[in-house]
Amino acid sequence: MALKDKYQDVVTLAEQVGLKDGGFKEEGGKLHGSGTVAYNYDKNRIWDQIKTHAGWEGEIGADIRVASTDIYGVYTVKSGDTLSHIAKEFLGNASAYNKIFEINKDQLTNPDLIKPGQKLKIPNRA
Repeated sequence: MALKDKYQDVVTLAEQVGLKDGGFKEEGGKLHGSGTVAYNYDKNRIWDQIKTHAGWEGEIGADIRVASTDIYGVYTVKSGDTLSHIAKEFLGNASAYNKIFEINKDQLTNPDLIKPGQKLKIPNRA
């Protein structure tokens, strides 16, 4: 099986998050990926997907750059989400929900009222 086939889920995810100015190609028995994504969140998602494959360390390498470092990323709210749940996932502390609320005041008026489909900016951990 070709490495690009084995890692097709990674290639697809990279396309979904908008990897630009690069891509994935097989050379010298290894799959090489490069390019730029919008946020660290997108870069981390690609790396997390790579690491789901056994033996990835010797089969794939990726040089993924980040275009914008002012925020960690943008998250699309799913049914059942709360700002506390999102804060726990991304910031490591459910009590940090107010940080997410503060940088999204352009679309949120109440931290308890978020809707599926909303795209929320996620602050960097600091």
